[in-house]
Amino acid sequence: MNSVGKRITFYLIISTILFSVIVPMMYLTTIAFSSAVEISDYPKQLLPDLSHKLKIDWDEDSNYYVISRLNNSYEYEELYYSSRFDRHQNYLTTYLNISKTEEELEDDFIVARETGESVYLKYNKDIFNNFIKFFEVFNGASAALFNSVKAALLTILLSMTLGGSIGYALARTKIKGKDAISLGSLIVRMFPAVSISVPMAILLVKFGMFDTMIGLAIIYSIPNIGLTAWITRSIFLSINRELEEASLVFGATKIQTFRKITFPLVLPAFAASSMYAFITAWNDTAVALLLTNRNQTLALLLYKAIGGTASLHYAASGAIILILPALLFTFILKNYINKMWG
Repeated sequence: MNSVGKRITFYLIISTILFSVIVPMMYLTTIAFSSAVEISDYPKQLLPDLSHKLKIDWDEDSNYYVISRLNNSYEYEELYYSSRFDRHQNYLTTYLNISKTEEELEDDFIVARETGESVYLKYNKDIFNNFIKFFEVFNGASAALFNSVKAALLTILLSMTLGGSIGYALARTKIKGKDAISLGSLIVRMFPAVSISVPMAILLVKFGMFDTMIGLAIIYSIPNIGLTAWITRSIFLSINRELEEASLVFGATKIQTFRKITFPLVLPAFAASSMYAFITAWNDTAVALLLTNRNQTLALLLYKAIGGTASLHYAASGAIILILPALLFTFILKNYINKMWG
């Protein structure tokens, strides 16, 4: 019974964690694919609709078409009325994410005028409309995305180059206090990057790197260099030196030995370290808020945009855009990480 109780407790904890992560992500995805009208729906659906069910009526007295939509309460609510098809087209595109030409709308709507009865239509949504609009509505979104990519790549480059070199030196050279140095490099990881960025802002201004991606990358790299050195040192120590010595005996240079023998064996360590470096740079808002002005990152732009409730569905689309590269990067590196940690 004790074993069964522990197992049940374990699965309850795992289920709670999964529920607390998956459900918010599902709602975020739903909002990202929702139209402006759907944002106000209550109760909110867990999964997004890919189409709209509309009812078209002709008002004989006022001479205009009335558009009604089937909501989550399974009732048709009146949304818009006009006698002009160009206005109907603009409304459907802007508020319902439906892309139809004026001619198509006229062919569908005119039946209501000719018969005097309601016409029921089902229009598919342009599911990528919010993602396109995100870059149109939020000024500088394209540049912010490019800045995030640039900052992340520079962070990975600095962290891997310097951290990997330190890790190799600690593992392969005779230096007094190597353990203390290794532990010290890991302790640096414990300091929040935002606390480091405040005094570093003065130096970045002095050297002309304030509000630049290289400046951000330097701050992001400080804690990751130590982590990379700590991870790679342990992997370098686990590599049998006889492999490197055999390569040298057969005529390979030290550079060739490192490139063909040592580096492939430590690649999982660099993959794990690069993942941490990427996530640090990609998801940060606090440091970017302090050290940038005009050159915002995508995470910072979204952080500032969340307050705009009128464009919440566009901000949610931007959040999906922010999430996908991190998922893709992690998915690509997972095989290397599995080789090191299982």
